[in-house]
Amino acid sequence: MKTIGLIGGMSWESSIVYYELINKKAKELLGGFHSCQSLMYTVDFDEIVKLQHEDKWEELDVIMADAAKRLEKAGADLVVLCTNTMHLCSKAIKDNISIPFLHIAEATGIAITNHDMKKVALLGTRFTMEKDFYKKVLADKFGIEVIVPDEEEREKIHQIIYGELVQGQIKPESREVYKKIIKRLEKRGAEGVILGCTEIPLLISESDVDIPIFDTTKIHAEKAVELALSIR
Repeated sequence: MKTIGLIGGMSWESSIVYYELINKKAKELLGGFHSCQSLMYTVDFDEIVKLQHEDKWEELDVIMADAAKRLEKAGADLVVLCTNTMHLCSKAIKDNISIPFLHIAEATGIAITNHDMKKVALLGTRFTMEKDFYKKVLADKFGIEVIVPDEEEREKIHQIIYGELVQGQIKPESREVYKKIIKRLEKRGAEGVILGCTEIPLLISESDVDIPIFDTTKIHAEKAVELALSIR
C-alpha cells in the first residue's frame, strides 16, 4: 500500500474523521491488523479562515502548495486535501507536486454517477456554493447538473459552518435549518444532496432527509485508500 499524504486542519474536527475513515477502509479491504499508511500536515485554520474571508486566494494557493510539497518530501505517494472549499487551490497544488492529487469533486462525481443521478443539490461554504470550481468538475466531467440554495439560505448554511460546526458545536436547531433547506431543494428537482463541506456530515446524516446524501468526507477518504492500493 502506498502512503497517503493528508493536508488537514480545516477544521481539525473533520481531519479526525478522515484519519478514522482511511484506517477503517484499509482494514476492510486488507483485513487482519492492517491500517492505512499515511502522513498528515496540519495547517493553522485561523489563518486560513481570515484569508478566505479577505478573498486572498493567491496567498492560500501558496500555503496549500507548500503543505503538499512538504508531504511529498516526507514520502507521500499521493495527496488528499481534507476539505472541500480549499479545492479552490487545486491547480496550485497540482502544479507544485509530481505525485497524484485526488480531487474531492471527482471522487464525488464517480459516486453520484454510480447512483445514476443527473441533478443534485450542493451544500457547503458560501465559496463552494457560489464559485464554479466544484460545480464545473461535476458538469464537465460527469454531466451532472448542480443546484444550490437561494442567497439567504446560502448565508445561513455558511454561518452555521463557521460559527458552529468548525468549532465542534452540533445544534439540533441548526440541523432543522439544514433539513428544511434540503427539502426545498428536493422540491426543485434534486435527486440527491452533496454535503460539500467536510463538517456538514457531523450535523446531517441519511436518516435526516428523504433523498440520498453524498458524504464527501467519506467518499473522498475511501477513494484515497482505493487509489493508494492501486498505485504501483
